[in-house]
Amino acid sequence: MCAGILVLEAITLGLSTPVLLTLTDVGTAPALTMGLGLTIACIVVTGMLRAEWAYGAGWVIQVLAIAMGLLVPTMFFIGGLFALLWGTAYFLGKKIEREKAAAWAAYDAEQSA
Repeated sequence: MCAGILVLEAITLGLSTPVLLTLTDVGTAPALTMGLGLTIACIVVTGMLRAEWAYGAGWVIQVLAIAMGLLVPTMFFIGGLFALLWGTAYFLGKKIEREKAAAWAAYDAEQSA
């Protein structure tokens, strides 16, 4: 689920780059660095989600997406929405993994008896 959230966020952040270029006083290089940099970060982290550290990187991306609201106020809402979706996917995924591990442990104990 977290991978899906990051892919959708990558699309949104990529589309925010033209907004940064046209509606703000941010220069071209910083706007491209922020917009496309976060887009690329989302894609890279999506591919790395097998590693536990990548989930921490996902949280950093969420904070940076919200921080883009300092330049484009709408990003406070959009970044917050994606942070909420990321948190839901993260904690729900952890819960599912715990329940799956408990079910396998119960199955193994039943087979051993």
